[in-house]
Amino acid sequence: MTTDRPSVAASADRVAPAGRVDFKTRLETVLATVFGVIFLGLAVIVTIETLSRKLFNISLQGADELGGYALAVGSTIAFSLALIGRNHIRVDVFHEKFSPRVQALLNWISMVSLAVFALFIAWVAFKVIQDTTAYRSTAQTPWATPLIIPQSVWYAGLVIFALVGCGLAWRATQLFLRGDIARLNRDFNPKSAKEELKEELDDLKLRQASEGATP
Repeated sequence: MTTDRPSVAASADRVAPAGRVDFKTRLETVLATVFGVIFLGLAVIVTIETLSRKLFNISLQGADELGGYALAVGSTIAFSLALIGRNHIRVDVFHEKFSPRVQALLNWISMVSLAVFALFIAWVAFKVIQDTTAYRSTAQTPWATPLIIPQSVWYAGLVIFALVGCGLAWRATQLFLRGDIARLNRDFNPKSAKEELKEELDDLKLRQASEGATP
């Protein structure tokens, strides 16, 4: 399962009529911010580590360890971001050739199955947390970090992914039972090439506008 970069334009489009940003967009913004802060912080640490080794022959002895934790936590956040933005890759060679009702059924099945999978991952991760707590495991590194610390953050990311998956699956189920085929397909269809192109062009316009406004 792979993910793409969250689209700023997609977030900007999801605004409530009264001017309030909906919960889905707020969650996406928070997760994207946390994701960015994690890897920005990691970049700073790696830079300091590189300079200290080069100039002073001193090592922090923890950049590799922190990099592993950042990758693990960042991955769980990316799962939720990709799910909210419909960026998970789906094999859709024949999808658009089916009737709207069949597409709606496939979209509903995909969301429910993904929610079940996310719950399963969270359950397995909870078993890992239990073992770590029972054995008081520590990292085999110079820092000897108690693994419950990074694993708790990692587990929290998986729980958020499971909650997002269940929420979207419930929404898809409501639309499916109401027979709102058009809205179900609009909200849960695989993202088309035209949509991806439009988002990239909108992002480009936003970047150019922000650069033009910078003194």
